[in-house]
Amino acid sequence: MRERSLRKCPTLGVALVATAVVALSIRPVLAADDDWQPPPPMPDKHDWIQTTSLEWLKGEIIAMYDDKLEFDSKEFDKQTIDWDDVKEIRSAGIMQVGFENDTIAVGKIFVDHETIRIIGREDQRLPRSDVLSITAGEPKERNYWSIAASLGANMRQGNTEQIETTTKAGLIRRTPKNRINIDFLSTFNRTEGDTAADNQRVSSGWNHYISKRFYWSPAYGEWYRDPFANISRRWSIGMGLGYELIKSPKITWDLNGGLAYQMTRFGSVAEGQDDSVGTPALVVGTVYDHELTGWMDYVFDYRFFVVSRESGTYTHHLVTGLELELTSILDFDISLIWDRIQNPQPEADGVVPKQDDFRLVIFLGFDF
Repeated sequence: MRERSLRKCPTLGVALVATAVVALSIRPVLAADDDWQPPPPMPDKHDWIQTTSLEWLKGEIIAMYDDKLEFDSKEFDKQTIDWDDVKEIRSAGIMQVGFENDTIAVGKIFVDHETIRIIGREDQRLPRSDVLSITAGEPKERNYWSIAASLGANMRQGNTEQIETTTKAGLIRRTPKNRINIDFLSTFNRTEGDTAADNQRVSSGWNHYISKRFYWSPAYGEWYRDPFANISRRWSIGMGLGYELIKSPKITWDLNGGLAYQMTRFGSVAEGQDDSVGTPALVVGTVYDHELTGWMDYVFDYRFFVVSRESGTYTHHLVTGLELELTSILDFDISLIWDRIQNPQPEADGVVPKQDDFRLVIFLGFDF
């Protein structure tokens, strides 16, 4: 009966055949869309990352430290992704991978849920849980460095003439097992032609990671001057240990401490007093970083020195506030800075500097 119907209506038969062909051709396309994959397993031009939500990103891997992967997406610019949210990685570029057993492997990487495969001079497959860090690029010095700089300024003219600037900058060298940082912080204030503030602090440190959470600092140094606190110059050098108390995708909390030697030269002292003094020092610090949103972090960075009474008995430096990422290279920070000397050294005229110095600063910065 059906054959006779089709013979009587050839147009209907052709339509049914065409519909069947179209349906069969569309079906595999839809199936492919549901399980889309990037070009060949090891791409040639771009790095590929798949998140646990099954979304693929194309771009360039920057680094993975502290369980956070920095990725420069071609579409969405620089992104920071929690390591636990990364399902798969296929790199086109050469990577350096640091492991907990203190070994480093170099090559293209293929990461899945459980393993990491390093395709280099030899093909290695190791547990993903053993990965300590990932650094993009071949072992060349230029691939290890990054820099950030910020400026906060306040200018006023009229009945009162005032200019105040606060500058901070950071230089970091990162390899799979080591991190070296140099930080600079400076404040200058001139009001009605008179200098009201003029201080600088340069600090540096070298952390060598022994495991994902434990590291030791073979060297730490700091140079500081603040004439208004009667400190012509003060330098400290020491060594210590550090441990990450909390290391989660959203929160990191680091505690470190050690021993140091500190030398201080004062701007002026009473007659008969030494204008410089040296002392051993106990150094303790902590850094707390809480990712409140994908673009805003709360940071608490605190370090204190226990020294001799002549050197101030106790000094500390605190920087805390919010860091907002506006673009891939542009940041906006709001910071409270608190410096304290428990027993400031009196000046030659008997004036004792204040113990505390507070600053609330708004920074606009660049990160390269």
